[in-house]
Amino acid sequence: MAGIGFELRRLLHKNSISGRSQAYAFAAIIGSGPWVLSIVAIFAISLINIRQNVPSKFIDQFQVSITYLMALSLILTSPLQLMFTRFVADRLFERRPRLILANLFGALMVTFLSAGLLGTIALALWFDGSLLYRQCMLTGFVTLCGIWVLVIFASAIKAYQQILLAFLMGYGITVGASLGLRDFGLAGLLLGFVVGQVCLFFALLVLVVRQYPGDLMVSFDFLRRDQIYPSLIFTGLFYNAGVWADKLLFWTDSFTGVNVVGPLRASPIYDLPIFLSYLSLIPGMAVFLLRIETDFSEKCEKFYQTITRGGTLAQVMAAKKDLAEAVRLGMLAMLKVQGATTFILLMMGDELLMWFGIAPTYRALLSIDLVAVVMQLLLLAVLNVLFYLDQRQAALGLCLLFFVSNMLFSWLSLHLGPDFFGYGFAFAVLLTGSFGLVSLLRKLDQLEYETFMLQPVIF
Repeated sequence: MAGIGFELRRLLHKNSISGRSQAYAFAAIIGSGPWVLSIVAIFAISLINIRQNVPSKFIDQFQVSITYLMALSLILTSPLQLMFTRFVADRLFERRPRLILANLFGALMVTFLSAGLLGTIALALWFDGSLLYRQCMLTGFVTLCGIWVLVIFASAIKAYQQILLAFLMGYGITVGASLGLRDFGLAGLLLGFVVGQVCLFFALLVLVVRQYPGDLMVSFDFLRRDQIYPSLIFTGLFYNAGVWADKLLFWTDSFTGVNVVGPLRASPIYDLPIFLSYLSLIPGMAVFLLRIETDFSEKCEKFYQTITRGGTLAQVMAAKKDLAEAVRLGMLAMLKVQGATTFILLMMGDELLMWFGIAPTYRALLSIDLVAVVMQLLLLAVLNVLFYLDQRQAALGLCLLFFVSNMLFSWLSLHLGPDFFGYGFAFAVLLTGSFGLVSLLRKLDQLEYETFMLQPVIF
């Protein structure tokens, strides 16, 4: 789904400051995604409310409510995200884009029904707050699940300025509405967030409908047996479950977790540093997306075209060498930018905590988390390249390793005491990222062999 790649190349080819600035801004927003942007919005709302003397109880409850909405919606939709991405990419490759919209509506229908049913059951069994709060939680949960499906198309739509506008509008309304409704307490803050997300959902939906008009209203072709990829289903599930595994352990532990609102628990000592660290991913994600959608995607396409058009072995090997070099340069550029960003933030640790109103006692954990998210970015980069090369089993193995190691190491660090908090997550992403990089290098080295020799033979 290379729509974004064409636009990014066009902006970069302008050789102007404005063109490059637009390219990096677009890559930062698309690369970071609504999850990281939601963290930005939550911090912005919280900081402004703190300075306006809004009771900290409401702010804490608001942050925890949104955190659970994000975590549960990501995990619930994770089995569908990669599988539906593959379905859309295949239809674009087959030049049958008119099948996409009906299947999108089918995917949204399945998502909304699942999220609505599970959300209603959870609210009925475990929540006893105000009716408005419960309605906002259910609406927010269903809406976020829908957004995760629509975001699949963000990199395929060429109207990058409209995508930028949709995100800016959605999160601008999120912050503005939450601040405007804060006099209504927790329910008002949450209602403002939900209003902004609903606006973002419909803005993205309009863009997708314009880009991919269709003939049918609803279709469920993406659920046909030949369109279901179990490896992609479990890859998405294990990755998203792995991202939240350490947080869940710290939330549920009696020593580190506390009840905040209803059944929702949080870990004040663990949550703030890790979510603050995730904001540092934005520069690295922007650089990587820019590289992967320009240099690497071109080299990848050239490699497979060389094969399908009957290129000589020398031409295939030369194309593979160019592809591997694009991966190396992309990874290097990403790590340089992310490393510099992390170094600056490590040096500014005390000032950063003070600016966000966080106690200096979090400094050590913040430093660990800042380094850990660099390795998580490396893991994301490796997974993206593996998906480009259709190495689904390798990606599944990495995500399973990430989930298991994060659960195991985080549980161990939890029981070793406060001095070891954060090291479990750090070791998990270090292990998985390193293993993934070695695996990717091996795959690149054997790429022409696997491309020719491991394809199904038809007699």
